[in-house]
Amino acid sequence: MSTNDNKAIIQRWIEEAWNKGNVEVADELYAADFKAKDSNDPTKILRGPEGIKQYVIETRTAIPDIRFTIDHLVAEGDTVVGAFTIRGTHKGSLFGIPPTGKTAVFSAVDIWRFEGGKIVERHLAVMDRLSILQQLGIIPPMG
Repeated sequence: MSTNDNKAIIQRWIEEAWNKGNVEVADELYAADFKAKDSNDPTKILRGPEGIKQYVIETRTAIPDIRFTIDHLVAEGDTVVGAFTIRGTHKGSLFGIPPTGKTAVFSAVDIWRFEGGKIVERHLAVMDRLSILQQLGIIPPMG
């Protein structure tokens, strides 16, 4: 598959699963041996399409109006890197924090690796959790 094909898969994933809540698309886009890592929580590893579907469901339960905007998608070889702006209202438990009803806007960067036209690995490289916690009123703004 070409780098453009891989980018199109990520665009579809973001739109279908994150923005519309259609997590079943993971069965088409993710390999059975898929593994996801999170730099914010190295102990959390998601496995297979079911693992990523559960993650999206949990996040969309906490932030039901979540909306990803793709700021950049860069692809080289079997890898795609995406930078996103994410918006949503905190209406369910998030990071163990009860709902605040507040809206947050934050950034994230993900890295995906492909094999045979499917996503085999995702690494959440950066998510601005400090900004999220400040916007939700959990911790005071700095400065």
